[in-house]
Amino acid sequence: MGMAPVAHVLFNRFMNFNPKNPDWLNRDRFVLSNGHGCMLLYALLHLYGYALTIDDLKAFRRVDSITPGHPEAHDTPGVEVTTGPLGQGISNAVGLAIAQAHTAAVFNKPGYDLVDNYTYCFMGDGCLMEGVSGEACSLAGHLQLGNLIAIWDDNRITIDGDTNQAFTEDVLKRYEAYGWHIVTVLDGDHDLDKIADAIQKAKEVTDKPTLIQLKTTIGFGSKKQGTHDVHGSPLKADDIKQLKEKFGFNPEESFAVPQEVYDLCHKTSAKGAAKEEEWNQLFAKYAEEFKAEHDDLVRRQKGDLAEGWEKHLPVYTPSDPAVASRKLSETVLNKIFEAVPELVGGSADLTGSNLTRWKGAIDFQPPATGLGTYSGRYIRFGVREHGMGAIMNGMAAYGTLIPYGGTFLNFVSYAAGAVRLSALSRVRAIWVATHDSIGLGEDGPTHQPIETLAHFRALPNCMVWRPADGNETSAAYYVALTSKHTPSILALSRQNLPQLEGSTIEKAIKGGYVLHEVEGADITLISTGSEVCIAIDAVKELKEKHNIKARVVSMPCMEVFDAQPKDYRLSVLPDGIPSMSIEVMSTMGWEKYSHEQFGLNRFGASGAYLDVYKKFEFTPEGIAKRAIATVDFWKDVPNIRSPINRAFQQLI
Repeated sequence: MGMAPVAHVLFNRFMNFNPKNPDWLNRDRFVLSNGHGCMLLYALLHLYGYALTIDDLKAFRRVDSITPGHPEAHDTPGVEVTTGPLGQGISNAVGLAIAQAHTAAVFNKPGYDLVDNYTYCFMGDGCLMEGVSGEACSLAGHLQLGNLIAIWDDNRITIDGDTNQAFTEDVLKRYEAYGWHIVTVLDGDHDLDKIADAIQKAKEVTDKPTLIQLKTTIGFGSKKQGTHDVHGSPLKADDIKQLKEKFGFNPEESFAVPQEVYDLCHKTSAKGAAKEEEWNQLFAKYAEEFKAEHDDLVRRQKGDLAEGWEKHLPVYTPSDPAVASRKLSETVLNKIFEAVPELVGGSADLTGSNLTRWKGAIDFQPPATGLGTYSGRYIRFGVREHGMGAIMNGMAAYGTLIPYGGTFLNFVSYAAGAVRLSALSRVRAIWVATHDSIGLGEDGPTHQPIETLAHFRALPNCMVWRPADGNETSAAYYVALTSKHTPSILALSRQNLPQLEGSTIEKAIKGGYVLHEVEGADITLISTGSEVCIAIDAVKELKEKHNIKARVVSMPCMEVFDAQPKDYRLSVLPDGIPSMSIEVMSTMGWEKYSHEQFGLNRFGASGAYLDVYKKFEFTPEGIAKRAIATVDFWKDVPNIRSPINRAFQQLI
């Protein structure tokens, strides 16, 4: 209730939007960073004519409603990004602002300001406390994003009570140090003109994002206004009654909206529809003069890739040299960057290690800095993994870009909250996660991921790729780029990997395939990434020294493999033969595909990577030893069933 006055001013006096077309490219974006105020957002969407009815509002937080407990972009028309966890929304807003600035720099021409929208964000004290917001807002200040206006609901209340218990810093000085423009409104409960003046002043500052400190009263009008008792708790009946009477409503009516309110809101929406029609006419004229750019922008908004882009993916043969998969990733980026112009991203201060920058790339930077331009496609995210992830979600939500971000696989865990929202939001964001195992060597256990893949493989609607060679790396990029509604994590090696006999892009895009087949096999070895080539070497060890026949399955992406038809999955992991997984990570999750698991359920060790692999027996001999034990254990078991053949098998 405390933010209702500013919402009224913002939506009626400033924002451009058309509820009849929530996807209009040049609409102003509105982000509710503090998801606890989502009923205010739903009410606004209803009043202005989005596809939300009174019954939808009554169904708030009910199963299968389009008004969930926190805003979800794929559920509710008019919701731009999925928020709720504090700090994520403002960070998404930074991503939306970056995407707008880049899209404008690429497509706007003299006389054709196609893309000039603003991103507005409501944020609370909790958002300001979360570290992710500081990461994102620091970068926003550096990038001079004058198209971003954040409105701070400064009501001095959190769930525990008054902010004086834990949050007494000078927020304005902090944001001023970030490079933001600062405006204060002392009476956000009543002074609509001052609110409007503050927003107008923010729009006039084009080289800085703006933070508007709006002093409000939480639960404004309630008997318990100004206290934490109204934070997330429903008002009692007598309080609701006096509140309605105070504001001139019939206390006996519920969900009743005066017609004059609808009329006012619909008048604003009609102005937005007229603005879109003007824009459509401008865009049609643009098409006559800049047809290629017009067609490219239309294609991007559909989420489609340019025809034939996949022909640029590199293909390898066993005669090609061994190369680290992080280097193979760099090769893919160099090959496709012109064919996929919407691919925009960077690294969290690990460019030289992640190899995420293609030759000739221009940095995305404010032109005034001399470091790049807004049309540049390489973003220096700085040491801000969590902020990078949340920013990528906003960039993806804008609708014209495919974002990617690089860091070490172990440090994707810093960004777990943002990755989770990528999956929930169904956005196409790509993590280039290098240094993927104990194979990174001397940096030791602090940097060696053990549980990371199990964590993200457990996340619904998230593809985790761990390619074993060049063709599998190309396949990972192919599926990541063509999956419009799913984020991807590409786990890539530091050490060199050989190009494997039997690997192809066509096979690898199924997520798992038979790399080495042998008639009358005694065991199936299943592996990923850098362990696949060791499994191949173990085949020779088993055959020559122990007369055991082994077949090898490469499983670069479990989630994609799970989506294949059951007949195909059983052809890869058939009945009648025991299987053993091999991966230098936690074994958690592998029981879904193998009878036995060889992994690393402890932290790693410092040392040269070959020495570390040898220490933990990830060698042909170590694999062979465990394969022999598996064959011996299962040899007397009749009718061995594949782990695929279970009565109840959860699939993505």
